[in-house]
Amino acid sequence: MPEPIVAPAYLVVDTESVPDGKLLKLVKYPDDEISTEEAISLAQQEALERSGSDFLPVSMQYPVAVCVARVGADFRLHSVTCLDAPQFRPRQIVEDFWRGVALYQGARLVTFNGRCFDMPLLELAAFRYGVSAADYFRTSRHRYAGHLDLMDWLTNYGAFRLSGGLNLLSKILGKPGKMSIAGDQVYSLYQAGKLQEINDYCMADTLDTYFVFLRTRVLTGEISLARETELVQEARAWISEKARNVAALASYLANWGDWQPWP
Repeated sequence: MPEPIVAPAYLVVDTESVPDGKLLKLVKYPDDEISTEEAISLAQQEALERSGSDFLPVSMQYPVAVCVARVGADFRLHSVTCLDAPQFRPRQIVEDFWRGVALYQGARLVTFNGRCFDMPLLELAAFRYGVSAADYFRTSRHRYAGHLDLMDWLTNYGAFRLSGGLNLLSKILGKPGKMSIAGDQVYSLYQAGKLQEINDYCMADTLDTYFVFLRTRVLTGEISLARETELVQEARAWISEKARNVAALASYLANWGDWQPWP
């Protein structure tokens, strides 16, 4: 008999997205005889000149990877899943995500910068595809209910800029953080058809977010430092078992380091 699925108390979420060339052409360049790729390139150049970054607004993007870690009420890692593998179809990813949120409606969403990016991305995608997320929208417009944005929380809701972000926090904890891929490479990977590589990167960020989440629970007193150490070792053992069949997890372990604070 298979083990029964235990409902998670937390869903740790990370996303990756690419610019929507068709939407950019319709909204920004309706009278220009340019391709969707040219519309993206032009919008990126304008953004770079304006702000120093070619990253486009979340409203002009759509998801190509959503990874979710299911975490128990005891903070144990249950699973990490990249939605709609191995096809990674945007519409199916979005439908699967909101179906899971409805299924585990008692679970708290945990993200890193999700209130500013990941959740708006998924909410706008629900709008695009006409996907119902009734329970989520009934509660999500109360700012601090149902969703824990770790960047929001750690910066005291924007009191300072957390330079270095998730990568910095992961490195402090001895976890891989950024490895061979960074966020600004996602679009070029997408153009090359490398959807698996994008989702592998997303999975690593999801795991990093989980470990940062654990440390924040030490700060709140929900778990002790000794208990966090146990949970990290349990998670490492779980990842090691899965890494036999998942190359991305093997790569994650190869870049693993133990927490050794300095100075």
